Amino acid sequence: MSSWFSDIAGSHRFQLGLTAVISGCIAASAVIGLQEAKKRYNVFDLKESIPDPESPHDVKKINDFGGAAPEEIVGNRDDERSAALARRARLGDYDEDLILEQLARNRVFLTDEGLKKLRNAFVIVVGCGGVGSHATAALARSGCGRLRLIDFDQVTLSSLNRHAVATLADVGTPKVHCLSKRLEQIVPWTHFDCRNQLFSEDAAAEQLAPWKDGQRPTFVIDAIDNIESKVALLHFCHKNSIPVICSMGAGCKSDPTRVFVGDISASTDDPLSRSTRRKLRLLGVKDGIPVVYSSEKTGPGKAQLLPLPEDEFKKGSVGELGVLPDFRVRILPVLGTMPAVFGLCVANHVMLEISGYPHDYLPSKAREKMYEGILAQLQGLEERVAKHNGLDPVGLRMPVNADDVGYLVEEVFRGRSVVSGLASRLALTRWRKPSGDWIDTRTPGQKADKLQFDDLVCMTKDEMLQHEQMILKEGRQPEDVYGREILTLVAKRQEEERNFRSQR
Repeated sequence: MSSWFSDIAGSHRFQLGLTAVISGCIAASAVIGLQEAKKRYNVFDLKESIPDPESPHDVKKINDFGGAAPEEIVGNRDDERSAALARRARLGDYDEDLILEQLARNRVFLTDEGLKKLRNAFVIVVGCGGVGSHATAALARSGCGRLRLIDFDQVTLSSLNRHAVATLADVGTPKVHCLSKRLEQIVPWTHFDCRNQLFSEDAAAEQLAPWKDGQRPTFVIDAIDNIESKVALLHFCHKNSIPVICSMGAGCKSDPTRVFVGDISASTDDPLSRSTRRKLRLLGVKDGIPVVYSSEKTGPGKAQLLPLPEDEFKKGSVGELGVLPDFRVRILPVLGTMPAVFGLCVANHVMLEISGYPHDYLPSKAREKMYEGILAQLQGLEERVAKHNGLDPVGLRMPVNADDVGYLVEEVFRGRSVVSGLASRLALTRWRKPSGDWIDTRTPGQKADKLQFDDLVCMTKDEMLQHEQMILKEGRQPEDVYGREILTLVAKRQEEERNFRSQR
């Protein structure tokens, strides 16, 4: 047996095999040991990378998964290439012939001079949602050289039905950066100044400040859906003589044939416009601001502002549910096409104004002459009532002017008769017969009518004449002449006027 082991041990092949086995074991042990060491090193490195909660760090935001949200979102290679191209183009490293070829259709339409004005323009867009994004995209594609975008909000999934350029990849990113990133892939030579900020009256001077080289804004676009911010922007622009155009509400609208461009004083059928006009009147602004608005009215089967669900009320203060104080918390139904219509109308107006292209919009209503006519009729009515009561009407002066007539007809009575609801051949008349000393003659040579705004109601001319005879001359009471529905409507409008007047 021992001789057999001796023979095996002395065999050359056995020695080679044994050497190979031992070498394999050593190699396997080395590999396993290296892997274990690497694993321990990676675990140690990972633990070391986790900062102590008390130690200083640069993390300012936490994402939905509990991790650190990066300050900058790193795009893909295409985005990086587009951004690099845009940087070079804005520095002048871009073929001018290529730019003119891309803008060829606008060039032949606006002429070289008009296109040059547009390319040298500096436009500020405040509000980069459905309306603002389409206006911005249209201006950028048409050659506008400088665009400042102001919006505090981020792209959401519900934004995608109406936003001009946002994709699923943009959800959660600021709207202003989404716009600039996508549009610089189309017009890399355009300069963007993105302000991820909420527009406010306090910051207006800084947000609407000139460009870096001192160029003042050529035009400002108001695409805000919050009334207080909208009024602050429009008032600032009007006060500082900055050209501005305002987009009124596209929500709950569906008829593009009822979208108009006109002066804010003519936008009588739009609820957002009505509220904006009231607040601007308190600041001394009644006209001179172009607006895009819809004359479409609500009706059975049409979309309405959705009420806040009952379970939301149970959660506590409704005011805490909005993204910001005083911002709406209810869902506004929006057909995705209508913000685009509004935004393109806004951009169209800005391009025509800047380039000097002739445009004369079809007015939806000519109101100024109508107000003057109503004022003259009211003056005549007051004189007839005074004469009927045995008073001398010569030289009677009323505390009402044409602007007041516009306020009463449009803001208080919605441009309609309280009796029939008709909107043509309108007039103002006293609701009740005047009593007591209603003409002030204390100042020698002056007869002042003590007429108050809430003494007046809006009717058609024919209704006014009948009302004059039965109420103002015969002395009958409105309760004896009109039904409960009309009496309730008049009381409601008079109460609204008193509330408005308290803010004037």
